[in-house]
Amino acid sequence: MQDERITKNQTVLISGDRIHSIGPTIEIPRNTTVIHAKGKYLMPGLSEMHGHTPVPDGDAESQFVADMMFLYVANGVTTVRGMLGAPGQLHLKSLIEDGELIGPTLYLAGPSFSGRTVSSEAQAVVRVEQQVASGWDLLKVHPGLTRAQYDAMASAAHRLGIRFGGHVPEAVGLVHAIKMGQHTFDHIDGYLQQLNFPEESVDELKLEKLVALSHDARVWVIPTLVLWDHVIGLGNADIKMRWPENDYWPKQQVDRWYQALKRRNASGSLDKKQRYSDMRSRVLLALHKGGVGILMGTDSPQIFSVPGFSIHREMAAMREAGMSAYEVLVSGTRNISDYLQGTHALGVIAPGHQADLILVHENPMQNLSTIEHRLGVMVRGKWIAAEEIEHRLQMIKTRMSR
Repeated sequence: MQDERITKNQTVLISGDRIHSIGPTIEIPRNTTVIHAKGKYLMPGLSEMHGHTPVPDGDAESQFVADMMFLYVANGVTTVRGMLGAPGQLHLKSLIEDGELIGPTLYLAGPSFSGRTVSSEAQAVVRVEQQVASGWDLLKVHPGLTRAQYDAMASAAHRLGIRFGGHVPEAVGLVHAIKMGQHTFDHIDGYLQQLNFPEESVDELKLEKLVALSHDARVWVIPTLVLWDHVIGLGNADIKMRWPENDYWPKQQVDRWYQALKRRNASGSLDKKQRYSDMRSRVLLALHKGGVGILMGTDSPQIFSVPGFSIHREMAAMREAGMSAYEVLVSGTRNISDYLQGTHALGVIAPGHQADLILVHENPMQNLSTIEHRLGVMVRGKWIAAEEIEHRLQMIKTRMSR
């Protein structure tokens, strides 16, 4: 993923959870497990950069949580940026890091800053200090903050060296949030609000200036295209109810998703919904072409976004929006390391980097859907072959049906 190139006839040697060496002729140590992959393609694991890791009742060691973490890994998602902190998540992160649970590397936001959780500037500062002390990786911004509360949070975050991202509170606005150092903008809705869409036709010069401002500030954008089509009620609920991945999520929850989408299908203008969806894709492409960093994310598990499985639908949507297959892959691999500013060696296949890998049949730069039919996934040096993945998925399917 350093460039749009296939490197042929290589051996990749893994030691522990790291890539040790790569080359056409490597001496393989005795007692090494050998995975023969002649004619196949090896790529880095993918990242879900706006996901969630709910831990019901704070029980990080429950079967449900283990199943959810495996759904991510089974689909080649080896890193998840959790975007809503809750009890049990930091323990879950440590369980995965210690090898007690198979799951993606977690990078976790604390409980969100919103109009419901923050009522003063002083409270915003205390909340930042508490989350830093607790060990959360970043701060999550939700709607409802006043500009003064937001600025107090941002100043405290900069002072204590923790980043923040998420939504754009209406009282703050996109331009001010960028100037205050918000690092990620999730869902693109902040850009549409700044453009006053759909109340006004889009001013191309205004969009161009927003793209330039975003580029110069080195912000990152997580589009979550598929999820927001569900949110606005675009897409037939009966068709989505037949998506095969629904079998891997609790049946009662999927039924609630169906009822919610049916209601949204029945309300509002279909033409307006389609225009809204098209504009999100248009803004994404403008940001991408303007050199703004794009990160892959789906907001799973939200409505019809089953963990892991949803990343494949998001890749297809990003491709349809105008990004090349390679550019889509970069958003879920190499860009993650750039976003993390080198604190985690992720997203590329290179010596010293974390051994998060996917083995597939075809060249994914020509056919993204090949990732859905992976031959196996390696997460932090642990190899899980397709047969084991399918066996575990069948067990999860049985449990979720109950």
